Amino acid sequence: MISTRRLILVLLPVLSLVGCGRLIPDAPRPFGPPPSAPAPWGGTGTGAAFSIDAPIDGGTRGAVARAAMRPEDCASVLGAARVTFTPVQDRANTEVCRIERAGTLGADYGVRSRMAPAQPVMTCRLAVALSVWRRQSVEPAAMEILGARVDQIDHMGVYACRNVNSAATGRPSAHARAAAIDIAGVRLSDGRRITITNDWHGNTPEARFLRRIRDDACAIFGTTLSPDYNRLHDDHLHLEAEDGRLCS
Repeated sequence: MISTRRLILVLLPVLSLVGCGRLIPDAPRPFGPPPSAPAPWGGTGTGAAFSIDAPIDGGTRGAVARAAMRPEDCASVLGAARVTFTPVQDRANTEVCRIERAGTLGADYGVRSRMAPAQPVMTCRLAVALSVWRRQSVEPAAMEILGARVDQIDHMGVYACRNVNSAATGRPSAHARAAAIDIAGVRLSDGRRITITNDWHGNTPEARFLRRIRDDACAIFGTTLSPDYNRLHDDHLHLEAEDGRLCS
């Protein structure tokens, strides 16, 4: 028969191990998706890593397109940049004139400039592209080349149920899908008004500014058209946020 003292000596190491085991805390659980989840925009992860404040480079156009693939990701990109974008209900006015994945573009609290007319309705992808262009091209270029800040960006509209070049026949314009905006010019903090109509040609600072923002737009939008393209664009820049690769 085992004595009480001997039993205690036998069980003491076991009890010590059990006690030590209880002192080891559970491993902390990481926030966010488990390690096996794909990285955002590296595959099919949730959320969008693209930032409107990222400088323009050779990958900007593709990044804008990926950021707008899913409505929730597109809205997240705009919200993270403090761009006001209020979704509107999808609607079809005709067989080819449709507004889908669109919203009202309101204030951008990351820039000084305002859009005029205010609160245009456009696709979310166009809103992202336009926000990048305003922040990374229009406002910095105005300070660098013209020595003034941009107070207002004047546009000629977004949605219009018509064909390309307003032709009687042919394919529908991106305007028929609220996926393009026509920019007429800008108004500066020193009172100057720079327009495509009056300032595009020549080698003046105003012309260099307009060509700079056109060239930058080519790296952001799928289609960018200027007076260099044809006479129908003598008074505006056509900026289209859809798949395509045309810059002129």
